[in-house]
Amino acid sequence: MRFLPLSENNRRDMLEKIGVSSIDDLYVDVPKAARRDGLVDLPTHASEMQVERHFNKLASQNTQAGSVPFFVGGGAYRHHVPALVDHLIQRGEFLTSYTPYQPEITQGTLQYLYEFQTQVANITGMDVANASLYDGSTGCGEAVLMARRVTRRKKAILSGNLHGQYQDTVKTLTRFTEDEIQILPANPAKPEADIEALKAAIDDQTSCVVVQNPNFFGHLVDLTDLAEVCHAKKALLVVVVTEVMSLGAVKSPGAMGADIVVGEGQSIGNGLNFGGPYLGLFATNQKYVRQMPGRLCGETVDANGERGYVLTLSTREQHIRREKATSNICTNSGLCSLAFTIHMSLLGQVGLKKLAMLNHKKTVQLKSALEAAGLKVLNTAFFNEITVDLGKSAADVVDRLAAKDILAGVPASRLNPKDSTLKNLLVMAATECASDEDIEAVVSALKGEV
Repeated sequence: MRFLPLSENNRRDMLEKIGVSSIDDLYVDVPKAARRDGLVDLPTHASEMQVERHFNKLASQNTQAGSVPFFVGGGAYRHHVPALVDHLIQRGEFLTSYTPYQPEITQGTLQYLYEFQTQVANITGMDVANASLYDGSTGCGEAVLMARRVTRRKKAILSGNLHGQYQDTVKTLTRFTEDEIQILPANPAKPEADIEALKAAIDDQTSCVVVQNPNFFGHLVDLTDLAEVCHAKKALLVVVVTEVMSLGAVKSPGAMGADIVVGEGQSIGNGLNFGGPYLGLFATNQKYVRQMPGRLCGETVDANGERGYVLTLSTREQHIRREKATSNICTNSGLCSLAFTIHMSLLGQVGLKKLAMLNHKKTVQLKSALEAAGLKVLNTAFFNEITVDLGKSAADVVDRLAAKDILAGVPASRLNPKDSTLKNLLVMAATECASDEDIEAVVSALKGEV
C-alpha cells in the first residue's frame, strides 16, 4: 500500500520535529510584502488552444531584444548565436541527458564537459576549470568560500565596482558561514582609485580580494599590481568576468596573476532567455584543485588502452560526507555548457578574437557618437560596455526611451539602488548585434533627453 504523507497528523509530526508551530513559520525569511494573501486565482481547466492563445497574448507584451535598438548589458549580453548551436543541443542524447551520476556509462557527456573545461582553462589563462556552476554570481560566492578553505582566513574584500547582484549573492551564500564580507564604495569614474582602495584594504586577515574586469561600469584595468599585493599578504585574487566574450581580446586574468577566475558564460552559445538559465565558469590554479567546487572531468585509458573519460573529482555532498564537501551544488548547467562548447568550437581561436574585436569596434563607434552629441562618457579603457553620465535620472530616461521602443541600457542605480551617486549613470553595451542605425537612433534619442 502506498504511503502518502499528507494527513494532518503527519504534518503536525513533521512540524514538531523541525521545531516550528505552523507552516507559516517556515516562511519567516520571506518579506511580508512579497507574500501573497490567500490562494492564487487560477481557472480549473482550459483547452489547449485557449492556453496557447492566452500565453501568446502574454508573450506579446514583451519587447524582443532583436526587434528594437538594444544596448542593455550589465551581466547579460545579446550576441548572435549560430543556428547550428540550437540544432545540436536539441538532439535527444544531449537534450535529455543529465548530470553524470554513473560516469562510466555517460562517456559522451563526460567528453564534452572535458572539452568545455579545456576551453574555459585556455581563455581564462588558468590551469584547471570545473564542469560549470549555475551562473557567474553563485560561482563568485563559491570562490569566496573556497578562498577561506585555502587560506584559513575569514575576511573577503569585494570591489565596489563588482556587479551589485554578485555582491548580493556573496552576502547570501556567506550569511551563515564565518566569512566576513567587506564591500568598498563604488567608483564609477576612477577605476584606478578602486584598485588602490582594494590594495589599501588588504591585511593579514584577508582571505581574498574579489574584483571584476571589465568592471560593472565597463572599465578595463590591469590587475597585475593588485595580484602582487594580494600574494605578498598571502591572500587570493578572485577575478570576475561577466562578459566572457572579452577574453578574446583582453589579457587573461591568469596572465595578470589571478588565483581564481569566475565568469558568466552566457555570451557564448546562450541567448538572453529572460535572465537564465546561464552557466557559471570557474577556473583556478592546479595547487587549489582539491578545494574547487563542483565536478572535474578527466581523460584516461581503459583496460584495452582506448581513450575514455572519468569523473576525476566530485567533492560535493552527494558523493562524500557533508562536512567534507567543497560545495553543496547539486548539478551543473549541462546543456548551457554544451551550447558554450559548440559555439566556441565553431569560432575557434581566430574566430573568437575577430568577434571580440568586432564588439570593441562597435563600442568605440557608440562612444564616439555619444561624445560628438555632447554626452559625457566616463570610460577610457573598455571592451563593449561604457557608462554615460546623463546629468539626470538615468532610470527615468530609460523608461521614456523604452516607450519609444529604444532600450538604451541599464541604469547603474538599478543594481546598486542604495548608492545615490549612481542615479544619473547609464551603463550601455554595444555588441556585434548593434547596427549603425541602432547606434544612430539611441544617440539621437539620448541627445534629445539631455
